[in-house]
Amino acid sequence: MTNTNRQLLAVLVIFDIVLAAASLIFFDSKVFWNTQIGFISATLVMTASMISYRRMVNTRVEHNIITIDDSKDVIDKLEDPYDLYSEEVKEEAEEEKGFSEVVKEEKKKLKGNRRTIFQVIKDTKAALSIYRLGAYGVLILGFLYLNRNGLLYIPAYIIALSLPPVIIVAVLIKNKENYSQDSIK
Repeated sequence: MTNTNRQLLAVLVIFDIVLAAASLIFFDSKVFWNTQIGFISATLVMTASMISYRRMVNTRVEHNIITIDDSKDVIDKLEDPYDLYSEEVKEEAEEEKGFSEVVKEEKKKLKGNRRTIFQVIKDTKAALSIYRLGAYGVLILGFLYLNRNGLLYIPAYIIALSLPPVIIVAVLIKNKENYSQDSIK
């Protein structure tokens, strides 16, 4: 376990203890169950997502699979995804092509950009990993348990669901800033 992972685990456990204590002291057991089920299931989802994406990236690095197209800038990809305003305008002869010919050419371009089923499955490994599916199952079952037993209190549940992503991002940003400051020295 790396230092960042230990720090994330420690911060999440501390926040969970504080959240449990605050919900028991200031509220009733209904809020306690909502906060605990929401916090734990959101933590599981975030942890499973990080593990599955880390594994996917590590396998791509091992096999030298590069999926980034550096030919276009990120902003250009967002603003002009179909390359309509490119600077490399093809000058055509004075004769204009018919509409049907233009449509056929564009269909050929789109067919050339299609991906095989193997490529799609390879890219969805992280989204369909057993860790993530199990974590989302816990999230759904927790919600259904609270709802079926009449314990569901939406504000506490939503707050508890939103805390783990915020905590994880804050810890990762803090570690990144510390790492960048250490590398400058």
